[in-house]
Amino acid sequence: MIKRWGCGRDGRNALPAMLRKAGRRLLTPDDSETTASKRGFHVKSAEVRGMLESVGRNFLRGFGEAVEVGTAAALPARLDGISPRFRGFAYEGAGMGFAVVDALTFARGRRVREYLAGCGDAHVYMVYIGVGWAMAKLPRSRWPKLRLDPVLQWFVLDGYGFHQAYFRTEQYVRRHYRAPRFPWPAHDPHGYAGRALDQGIGRALWFVGGATPDVVTALIEGFPSERHSDLYAGAGLAATYAGGADEVELRAFWKGAGRHRPYVAQGSAFAAEARRRAGLEVPHTAVATEVFCDMAPERAARLCADVGARLLAPGRAADSSGPLFEEWRRCIADEFATRGRC
Repeated sequence: MIKRWGCGRDGRNALPAMLRKAGRRLLTPDDSETTASKRGFHVKSAEVRGMLESVGRNFLRGFGEAVEVGTAAALPARLDGISPRFRGFAYEGAGMGFAVVDALTFARGRRVREYLAGCGDAHVYMVYIGVGWAMAKLPRSRWPKLRLDPVLQWFVLDGYGFHQAYFRTEQYVRRHYRAPRFPWPAHDPHGYAGRALDQGIGRALWFVGGATPDVVTALIEGFPSERHSDLYAGAGLAATYAGGADEVELRAFWKGAGRHRPYVAQGSAFAAEARRRAGLEVPHTAVATEVFCDMAPERAARLCADVGARLLAPGRAADSSGPLFEEWRRCIADEFATRGRC
């Protein structure tokens, strides 16, 4: 029996590998869960539907690969052959995969920490978002216990909000549900969690609306007005990172955003920075930043970095009105407004 299962001297790793493959089959949702027909999302064209569904498939591929390989060091060999357009989504899915396995094995975030310290560092925004996806799937008692970057930690809730809007669309999008007090992070004196969640919901609206500007705008405008700026920022990020709309359509979305245009530009700049950091620049991102930010993606990404560096400068007094993450977003939005772009 020992020889059969490959647990002897020459095959002592076969059983863990077999268990990881079984775990991948057990834990990874079927690709059909990400189809527009399954989710009831708007379809603009077969081409755009296929692109948006490819995002979901590659996310699930990254999730499955992380569950199977079990270690971040083995991940690039599995994911780096994916087209740059979709590779970031695979690394996002891997963030979820490692967080879920950590929770199920009581590893206290070990795999996620190793991931962020290694190949996940270039994809840090996406990894944090993937951790948020895991939180949406796990009971609160098994939520990851990680020491996260105090500025970037809000991307975790962005991921949580995206998941809820994507899979619980009736509740979170049609009925505009919002938790009265979100229980994470433990220290949130400004009550910012709801706004971070809305940024993720806004990203999801780009998918729910099938990357169709008037549909996405109508979805956003259906929410209470105080939520619009965060929703528009999330949609602007998705339009720039994922794509799916041409220049004419992007200009229509820009026009429809009205006074929220600075936050559309801010979300677009965030997307440009995420792709630049990961080395995953693609043509559609350049089209979006030219429309939303009036600049090339390299300049938009640099603006994000420069504003962040100023806010983190030694000796600078912190803004007491909200977390540094929100100050970062607001300063970027203000930069675009000051330049007369918005």
